[in-house]
Amino acid sequence: MADSTPESTHLFGRSLIVIALASACAVILWQQPADTAGTVRIQLLAINDFHGNLEPPSGGDGRVNTTLAGGAEYLATHLARARAENKNSILVAAGDLIGASPLVSSMYHDEATIEAMNAMQMSISAVGNHELDEGAPELLRMERGGCHPVDGCSPVGTFRGAKYAYLAANIVRTDTHKTLFPPVAIRKIGGVKIGFIGETLHGTPEIVSAKYMKDLEFLDEATTANTYAAQLKRQGVGVVVLLIHEGGRQYQTGPVDPNGCDAFSGGISTIASRLSADIPVVISGHNHSVYNCQIDGHLVTNSGAYGRGLTRITLDIDRASGRIVNSTARNETVTRDVSPDPKISRIIGRYKSLAAARADRVVGSVTSDIVRQPNESGESALGDLIADAQLESTRGLPDGGAVVAFMNSGGIRADLASTPRGHIKAGELTYGELIAVQPFGNVVTMMTLSGEQVRRLLEQQFDNPRVGSTTMLQVSNGFTYHYRLHAPAGEHIDRTSIQINGRTIAPTDRVRVAASDFLFGGGDGFSVLNGATEVVGVGSDIDALSAYVAKHSPLTPGPQDRYQRVD
Repeated sequence: MADSTPESTHLFGRSLIVIALASACAVILWQQPADTAGTVRIQLLAINDFHGNLEPPSGGDGRVNTTLAGGAEYLATHLARARAENKNSILVAAGDLIGASPLVSSMYHDEATIEAMNAMQMSISAVGNHELDEGAPELLRMERGGCHPVDGCSPVGTFRGAKYAYLAANIVRTDTHKTLFPPVAIRKIGGVKIGFIGETLHGTPEIVSAKYMKDLEFLDEATTANTYAAQLKRQGVGVVVLLIHEGGRQYQTGPVDPNGCDAFSGGISTIASRLSADIPVVISGHNHSVYNCQIDGHLVTNSGAYGRGLTRITLDIDRASGRIVNSTARNETVTRDVSPDPKISRIIGRYKSLAAARADRVVGSVTSDIVRQPNESGESALGDLIADAQLESTRGLPDGGAVVAFMNSGGIRADLASTPRGHIKAGELTYGELIAVQPFGNVVTMMTLSGEQVRRLLEQQFDNPRVGSTTMLQVSNGFTYHYRLHAPAGEHIDRTSIQINGRTIAPTDRVRVAASDFLFGGGDGFSVLNGATEVVGVGSDIDALSAYVAKHSPLTPGPQDRYQRVD
């Protein structure tokens, strides 16, 4: 990637405003030496859903099929090798570079990951939903730098902020009606202009804490992208790339082909089908899947998650017209058989040493891996464990505590591995590993629902128009029910099968329930919890998990038989 920065532009609405290079909102055109041939070959290097995984992920999260993969030190080396093959390269991302991060990054609000992305020469990233986990003001600090308003500066010193641009074309402030971040960026590479549009999924308010969403509006992805693509074209930009934090998945059994598009579906399919021909390339994210697709004339890619892969997109562009004459894409695994990048190693080492005392404290142990992979009914051993921990954390509270706990599957971010890690012995669990499982800092909340509200909550797992997909809740021990996946709306749950310790819950029963404040706020579309009464905060979810692990170790995966699919 070249170093010259000759122009600064920023698109607002339908006008092109030239602003000073020093402006925080500047969009920079990067100029590289032009070739003399009729076409120029541009290489887009892309990642998504890194989630602060500076160190190689553990367990199944650290593999692509059977290959060990991931780790920022190795990602940086793979990127450097790719750039060496084509000087006309640029690194971009489709969101969630930060948020839901392991302790080494999250301990100081993901400043370590921003620093690592700067060192990797990240140029542009879409805003993902997890970039908003601590609210828009904190994400603005991530871009601009400065010390945290509550926790102050880290021992590393004053945070300098991102050297790359965040884009958010479809996130609008309700007070000013302007985008939270610039909607587009233009880069000039190899003598041709490439326009980038950044977006996040329209459903972000359903999966981010409500307290951070009240002043933001999320616009339709396709309509917004088409509007800005047309503006870029009018400004003489020949190639437009959409960076979007929404995705899909290849639904098949067995190993997944990183460059396949088999049995593919998901939100990105509908969006791509509505995009104009002005947007030939779509770099997507969010689903933590990996694919390489052609959808209605659009090249659509996803590199996976946690730094385990990167996407190389090659564009042959006609110099005279500025248009693509040929395009190819390939997803590559970030293997660990290369030399680690020393600059990234120093960054990791610096932050790891700060977190070591906390991260390496052994909390408990497991007899074997306890994973978040669900069975055919949607239940996971790790989900059961977390729900049990949250239920137990309410013991001793008024009314004897809750009788059932619900945990959202999307809030479980890593497995509990039994393999040895460095000086950590086989089976030992550290506090850092528990943080990796539940990194959001949510609060366990106790509340009262009626038996009928409990039934409706379970129905929302299937008939949830705001989420648009089946979203199974993990439940605590003693709570059981049966469901049919293929059933009319409102009739998935066998009412008589909803039981606590073998007793059927009546519609008029008063049921004390534990769940995170995220779910209580309607997260993941479970709006029934908004109608709860007698609400009281219990304590942090990580404290609940840590206490449970310490008390019940060694832990063993359970039978996963708390709810059953019967069709």
